[in-house]
Amino acid sequence: MTRQTQTRAANRAVGRADATHPVLTGPALGGLANALPPHVWFCVSAVFHYLGPAFAVLLFDQVGVLGMAWLRIATAALIFAPLTTPWRIFARAARAQRLLLLAFGACLAVMNCSFYLALERLPISLVAAIEFVGTIGVALVGLRSLRNFAALAVAVIGTLLLIDVKWSSDPLGVFWAFLNGALFVGYIVIGHRVAQVGYGIAGLGAAMAIAFVIVFPIGLREALPAFSSPQLFVAAIGVGICSSVIPYICDQLAMARLPRASFALMLSLLPLTATLIGIVVLSQMPGIPGCLGIAMVIAGVAMHKPMPQ
Repeated sequence: MTRQTQTRAANRAVGRADATHPVLTGPALGGLANALPPHVWFCVSAVFHYLGPAFAVLLFDQVGVLGMAWLRIATAALIFAPLTTPWRIFARAARAQRLLLLAFGACLAVMNCSFYLALERLPISLVAAIEFVGTIGVALVGLRSLRNFAALAVAVIGTLLLIDVKWSSDPLGVFWAFLNGALFVGYIVIGHRVAQVGYGIAGLGAAMAIAFVIVFPIGLREALPAFSSPQLFVAAIGVGICSSVIPYICDQLAMARLPRASFALMLSLLPLTATLIGIVVLSQMPGIPGCLGIAMVIAGVAMHKPMPQ
């Protein structure tokens, strides 16, 4: 990829769809996005992708699970709104692009809720592992090869080791984890499309506003205690920034310059990241079978070959 092509991709990622926002489209941010390798953006995303949710788990007792999801999405939507003016993005978009943004917003809304409902019941390492089995399954559907069959088999065996007795002891938690995994695949596919058509962060802001409209009546009641406690409210905002603002922006900056195959390969780092954060923040120490299962999931994600773009 030439330097000129990289610059155009980076400019798309920071919101070329709405040139009236110098905060998003100015040379400073565009230059930074282009100056740093896309792998750096991915690594930042990898850390915050599970750091924010790990802190959210600590707040579940004070703010309900769906209330925490509501606060996470609301925080991100309010931060993105003045920078991206999602109403303008949506109004100016063509019909096909509006449908893409609606799908992205719906995916973000349900994915965040199911993710937190799974974290309430299951270790974060297991939820993360189930997320990435889906990415390999999509690759197998699009590219049936012996390599992908082997990758899926290794990852599934690793996930089964992690699940252990959870099938019978907490089937609801496993259900939420698999629903989140399916929607995570949608997030990768739709998010990559949003980045490639030129919406980038501006499109992400529009999708987050749509997600907030969807979850508004669902988690509002459980979120209300946060509004009567300044300390809890600040903590919830911090979770929202760590969970939905920093990683999603970094994902868009990485997706705009990385081929889908490269991005999919780097996803193999995330189950390890989730496990380490679970140990440090939540004291969720996996046993020997769990460590073996995590290693197998990482190996399966690294082995698989995604669909060509």
